[in-house]
Amino acid sequence: MRSSPEGNINVGWLDYSELYIYTALMKIVIAINTSWNIYNFRLGLIKALQVQGYHVLAVAPNDEYVTLLESEGVECVPIDINSKGTSIKEDLGLIRSYYKLYKDIKPNLILSYTIKPNIYGNYAAKALGIPVINNVSGLGTLFIKKNLSTFIAYGLYKTAFLKSDWVFFQNTEDQNLFHTKKLINIKKTSIIPGSGVNTETFKVVRFNNHAKCILFVGRLIGDKGIREFIDAAKLLLNEFPDLKFKIVGELGYNNKTAVSEEELEEWLKISQIEYIGKVDNMKLVYEQSDIMVLPSYREGLSKSLIEACAMSLPIVTTNVPGCKDVVSDGFNGYLCKPKDAVDLADKIALLLNASEEKRLEIGRNARRIAVDKFDEKLVIASYLEKIKSLINN
Repeated sequence: MRSSPEGNINVGWLDYSELYIYTALMKIVIAINTSWNIYNFRLGLIKALQVQGYHVLAVAPNDEYVTLLESEGVECVPIDINSKGTSIKEDLGLIRSYYKLYKDIKPNLILSYTIKPNIYGNYAAKALGIPVINNVSGLGTLFIKKNLSTFIAYGLYKTAFLKSDWVFFQNTEDQNLFHTKKLINIKKTSIIPGSGVNTETFKVVRFNNHAKCILFVGRLIGDKGIREFIDAAKLLLNEFPDLKFKIVGELGYNNKTAVSEEELEEWLKISQIEYIGKVDNMKLVYEQSDIMVLPSYREGLSKSLIEACAMSLPIVTTNVPGCKDVVSDGFNGYLCKPKDAVDLADKIALLLNASEEKRLEIGRNARRIAVDKFDEKLVIASYLEKIKSLINN
């Protein structure tokens, strides 16, 4: 295991043949709409960049994860972002904020994620001549429910992305959509397996799977399929009354499809449904579960699904972009129709009625897929290669 000269970061699999060449005092900004996102999804990448000698700055709104990022050696620079806001005046102000911050920071390169940093951060970066690597990690409600806002978003993405230095997509459908709509230069794009999963951290040896605990992980919004999950639970409890359905995710999102507190309370009147809330130690949650379910309407590439795979869990998810990319139907789980609680219940029942050995086999298959296709090392290698080529140019 090798370490940086400071001796505080170890990433043993990296190629050290050109370590620290060209990277002295170089700054890389990671721009996202929450610090929580950076800490939970980008920490492996951050550590790899630090090993390579880069100074990493996080440009994101302040939240409780800033202290954790700072403890990892990340310089946090706050910015106010109203992620769901549609005010033109507010968005123009956000462009000015990005311009001022980037002008002061003078980064060598920016890694940008989520809609507003990708669009408005790009405008500011291009005005300053700073190279940007964008990541389209999912298209969300805006692209699921096509309306006037969707077409406005197409225009904004087009003006922001046509001069991008590189755009990473997490599934081919999203890449093809942007190409078809002429929002990108297809020659400056590629696919990466989401944000990846640390398969050394997320691993467990399972000796049993009693098919008693069914897990949902995701924001409590309709587009994640939470309502279908609850409806399927009600159907299954008629035949399997001993099941436990656990929900992990944050309530109170500013989203048109969000679950209300009153709606959640109504669900929890069913004793077999349990709401855990927002969780930091997801590994323990996966360890205590038997089946992972995500009936989402669309994903970039679901982080919770690839974590569940790494933890040897059988999966039931929808046959949509970003979910079907994780599951080979019948091999490491089952695919169901989107927005169909009956079909979802039927697919979960396939696992409930299977033998325990079959469930364990499906879980082992899931683990194999996680290691072969979704290990974060693959994602980090793609980033390091592209960063090096852009900075060297």
